[in-house]
Amino acid sequence: MNMSHRVLIVEDHNLLREGLRSMIMRLPDYEVVGEACDGKEAIHNAILLRPDLILMDLSMPGINGIEATAQIKRRMPNVRILALTGYKTDEYVREALRAGADGYALKDSSYEEFVNAIHTVIRGKKFICPDVSVHLIDIILHRGSPAPSSTPWDTLTSRERSIIKLIAEGRTNRMTGQFLNISSKTVEKHRANLMHKLGLKNATELVLLALEMGLIENRGEAKNSAQQLQN
Repeated sequence: MNMSHRVLIVEDHNLLREGLRSMIMRLPDYEVVGEACDGKEAIHNAILLRPDLILMDLSMPGINGIEATAQIKRRMPNVRILALTGYKTDEYVREALRAGADGYALKDSSYEEFVNAIHTVIRGKKFICPDVSVHLIDIILHRGSPAPSSTPWDTLTSRERSIIKLIAEGRTNRMTGQFLNISSKTVEKHRANLMHKLGLKNATELVLLALEMGLIENRGEAKNSAQQLQN
């Protein structure tokens, strides 16, 4: 008798998480062993539950899916991680794969494509959704063409990227420090450093960058965050 593949679902929207659970439960030889609604919980549950496969939402509050993927892969290199997102920009796909994601699927994929992505990744192969062009795949994997030139974003550390997301969500230095278990002064230092690296002049530009990179999901959230940071 074959053992079921253990799956951890990481998604911050309840309805989407329930939908993913329902789809997994319909698949033979797969079982959902746990769920998480943010990156911090994902890391904790991955270490605790030791899943074979993680379905990882990339855009979540606090620690995002890319940072969570990187941290989980450092601790558990053999776990398979399928990134799930609505974003298909060059930068976003490249960052997910650099963090260690084994596959990249869009949330608007068909059921058949989603199942194919799961089976492909669990077999130890890479999966990139068909909507990502062959040219983009070549750029991401650096095959047969020069590596893309580095951008200021590439110079940021994982900690700096987490801080950008938390600040863009409207959190103060103190709240960001509490979430990351560091002092507000350390957050302030990181914040000044990353603003310099990225050439950002104010909070609004930081929030707009976070929106562009998919760290926060909608313009209404971006507007509210910018207003909170300016107050």
